[in-house]
Amino acid sequence: MNIINEKVIAYIEGLYQPVSPALGKLREQAEAEHVPIILRDTEGFLLNLIRMKRPAAVLEIGTAVGYSAACMAWAFEGCRITTIEADPQMAETAEKNLERLGLSSRVQVLTGQGQEVLDRLDGSFDFVFIDAAKSHYRKFWDKALPLCGTRAVIVCDNVLMKAMTASDEYDPKKKYKTSIRNMREFLAYIADTADAHTSILPIGDGVSLSVLKG
Repeated sequence: MNIINEKVIAYIEGLYQPVSPALGKLREQAEAEHVPIILRDTEGFLLNLIRMKRPAAVLEIGTAVGYSAACMAWAFEGCRITTIEADPQMAETAEKNLERLGLSSRVQVLTGQGQEVLDRLDGSFDFVFIDAAKSHYRKFWDKALPLCGTRAVIVCDNVLMKAMTASDEYDPKKKYKTSIRNMREFLAYIADTADAHTSILPIGDGVSLSVLKG
């Protein structure tokens, strides 16, 4: 029996509680301005993973207004976050939001194309959150992998792309044909790779959860 439908989603969203009043206001503002941030059920899942993993260093690819980075920093005070944003204006907004939330000392915003910034990074991360250009997930994965520590966790958001990944019928005008093909190839790869154990979950717009093998 398929229990994922609009009534179930509405019920789950009705149970949502913001991480803090300040982050609740930031979410409301982002949603009102149609800024793409993590969905509410995805947020709950992601932050409980952070609480369980208790990562010292988090890498995020796709900052937007800094909402998800702020949530992760709020969920576990022991982590430091490096987040990458391609849009300079969006990165500037994220920095202002993080400063206003008192998180500037723990969240570093790097501006530039994800692949190029990843090439310049060093260090070791034990949690990676990928939420950027969907066509480039495989490239982000490949470049993030060498930066990961043993048994690091990699979470990718929006992998079902409003169900288009599962079936072409959800893209009748073939507008997203290339992105769909790339996402399907990416999910097939991480489901079969020798580097990680992966689950694909119907949370939010689809989430992949990978634990790297030690």
